[in-house]
Amino acid sequence: MRYELAIIGGGPAGTTAAVYAARKKLRSVIITDDWGGQSNVSEDIQNWIGFPHISGKELGEKFKAHVEEYADDILDIKYPTRVAKITDEGDFFSLNLENGETIEAENLFLGLGSKRRKLNTPGADEFEHKGLTYCATCDGPMFSGKDVVVVGGGNAGFESAAQLLAYVNSVTLLEYGDKFKADPGTVEKLMANDNFKAVTNAELLEIYGNTFVEGLKYKDRQSGEEHDLKVQGIFVEIGAVPNTDLVKDFVKLTDYGQIEIDPWVQSTSHERVWAAGDCTNIVYHQNNIASGDAVKALEDIYKKLRA
Repeated sequence: MRYELAIIGGGPAGTTAAVYAARKKLRSVIITDDWGGQSNVSEDIQNWIGFPHISGKELGEKFKAHVEEYADDILDIKYPTRVAKITDEGDFFSLNLENGETIEAENLFLGLGSKRRKLNTPGADEFEHKGLTYCATCDGPMFSGKDVVVVGGGNAGFESAAQLLAYVNSVTLLEYGDKFKADPGTVEKLMANDNFKAVTNAELLEIYGNTFVEGLKYKDRQSGEEHDLKVQGIFVEIGAVPNTDLVKDFVKLTDYGQIEIDPWVQSTSHERVWAAGDCTNIVYHQNNIASGDAVKALEDIYKKLRA
């Protein structure tokens, strides 16, 4: 079957795109193997507008329910399955799904998301969601008044530290390399805060605790001296990997694998492909931004197809 628009992804970008496509009466299909994207890892999201507190699982269920509200003759849902391969056939795209189906679409919306680089330090897996988290924006307020660590000395690490200082007692930032990768101005501003400390050449050795995180150990890579930090929270900011291998042959990617978009309308280097969310090369990656960018994309898609 051939659709006007195929939407890939069930996170905030993909589900927003599906709802808007259906409301605009574009013959569409959404393809996803889950609902909510990276939000699923968060126990308490406090910045999704309209919900002061909501778990990632519950938010994903609400995404699903909203899309299903429009699942009629104008919008099809392919769930749970993933796109295994996309072929640009010229006038349309051929999408091979992991469930064995093949569908065709004249245009694509990509809400492919990304996956966080995971910490491989002993104890990291054990204490994930038990004091160790990969989202300061989502989980920061839960650590109010506590001492925490941020792992990663790039812009994301320092920006997370800046957010956390609004809630926590203190932040210690650990960077494995011998210098910080963040912008010098950002580093200078954070260093001026009495409740902030940043350390280079820090090799993580162990994360420990009982039911929840109670601390971590690291080694100074230059001196060999070992340190023990008593903290209640660990925020990991060591980068993310965009899920863009599927489209690398027909849309332009950055050196980091992100889809290059026109931020005015979310269009890509391919005239019939739009993208939004964590798979794109925007500066900030958050649920509300992904959803808003998807709206921009659908407005542009509708203009192109119907105006």
